[in-house]
Amino acid sequence: MRADSTPDRDVSAVEDLTASADTTVRIAVLDDYQHVAREFGDWHTLPANTEVTVFDEHIADPAELVRGLEPFHVIAAMRERTAFPSEVLRALPNLKLLVTTGMGNAAIDTAAAAELGVTVCGTGNGMRAGADWSTTSELTWGLILAVARAIPREDRAVRTGGWQHTVGKDLAGGTLGVLGLGRVGAQVATVGRAFGMEVLAFSENLTAERARQAGARAVDKRELFAASDVVTVHTKLGERTRGLVGRAELDLLGPDSILINTSRGPIVDERELLAALHEGRIGGAGIDVFEREPLPEDDPWRHAPRTVLTPHIGYVSENTYRAFFTETVEDIRQFLAGTPVRVLNAD
Repeated sequence: MRADSTPDRDVSAVEDLTASADTTVRIAVLDDYQHVAREFGDWHTLPANTEVTVFDEHIADPAELVRGLEPFHVIAAMRERTAFPSEVLRALPNLKLLVTTGMGNAAIDTAAAAELGVTVCGTGNGMRAGADWSTTSELTWGLILAVARAIPREDRAVRTGGWQHTVGKDLAGGTLGVLGLGRVGAQVATVGRAFGMEVLAFSENLTAERARQAGARAVDKRELFAASDVVTVHTKLGERTRGLVGRAELDLLGPDSILINTSRGPIVDERELLAALHEGRIGGAGIDVFEREPLPEDDPWRHAPRTVLTPHIGYVSENTYRAFFTETVEDIRQFLAGTPVRVLNAD
């Protein structure tokens, strides 16, 4: 793949996709890890001249990705699993429509897509308002409880003949620190209060009133980490939040406390967190997101002590997937009818 050149677009294959029934419209659905894309999407409602190919395995190498996707006119991407920078988009001459689940995808160069005449469409959260937010907050509490009570370790022990190896950490009467009090963070805070925890919150623009509305107390970042038994990350990834949790914050958290990250991997300095876990400087961690996904087989995270690890499943639930794939199909159907919806790179 050459990033310094733009191949000629196959105009004859794509310019009349919205009108011609004679052209076979080739659609690629990416990263269907669970083999459920066909189950959750009503693909049968697409025009008869469409051909859907589902890719179960992640394609990490850009050159291999381009070779595999070159014939397709439409690509349906799941969140930020596969990146579409400018150089990849320029190497896909047949591409006319790129659909992403969600109404934003930092892994897609939408400006380059617009320049190339590629429409980018998104999906909302669909059938149940807030589904994507509640699934993440639910997983967050699953990780908190799993780490605090060593549930995976005790489960493995029972299955291999053992009995009672750990002493659980109490949450009631403790302090929960919420780093980022948006929709997900506010839901997590509400559950923390229900468990009898004091809730602290920090984000750059958080007001005391907004924190009170969520049942939390606004504090600065230093106090959040110094005073909390559990800190859970719910801020967006950006230039200001990359590496927001580093050595200083982890040292404030201390050897008996827990860190949870269901937001984005790079918000936490992974090398510092791994070192803190191996050196016993924090009590444990529940991690759903990583700087590199999927994790390589030899990644050091796979051997991190006192951790519960999940493969970025915070948003993966029946309701959310049904909404994602239903609206993905709708995006494709409307585009082929000449009336695109939920366009993310419109002028």
